[in-house]
Amino acid sequence: MTLPTANPFEIANFLPESFDVPKDPQQQILFFKDKVENIIRNLNRKDTGVYDLTEQVIGQRFPGANPQTKSNVHRKIFYFGAIAAGATLNIAHGIAGIVQFTRLYGTCITAVPDDRPIPFADITLITNQIAILRNGINIVIINGATAPNIASGICVAEVLKT
Repeated sequence: MTLPTANPFEIANFLPESFDVPKDPQQQILFFKDKVENIIRNLNRKDTGVYDLTEQVIGQRFPGANPQTKSNVHRKIFYFGAIAAGATLNIAHGIAGIVQFTRLYGTCITAVPDDRPIPFADITLITNQIAILRNGINIVIINGATAPNIASGICVAEVLKT
């Protein structure tokens, strides 16, 4: 299936880096209006890459119950400290109006020392794993019973809201 578009850059959120401007003044007005609209459309589609301690709308959008409506994704980060082997950490996320999490992930520095993704799956020993989930008002990080102690980390929550 091919996508109906005259400009393949627009679908991928990339803009052409060069173009030819028409000579006719009336055509120039239309040309530049079209270029500005393309820039605005593409900027609005971009994931902003803002990771902040306060909630941010980040440019990702999901279809709502009606395909004509879209829900914005909100992102918030959380720094956390030590988690002993076999322990659980509850982080109150403070995000109101959550419909659903779209992504919940992080990284941590362990006492090994090494950096590990969260969630972390150990293919040889299940008790070395690190889990992450949400229950009610908390983000929960569970460090496996035989996993190294976690020294510190960061958690990223991305959510759809009402």
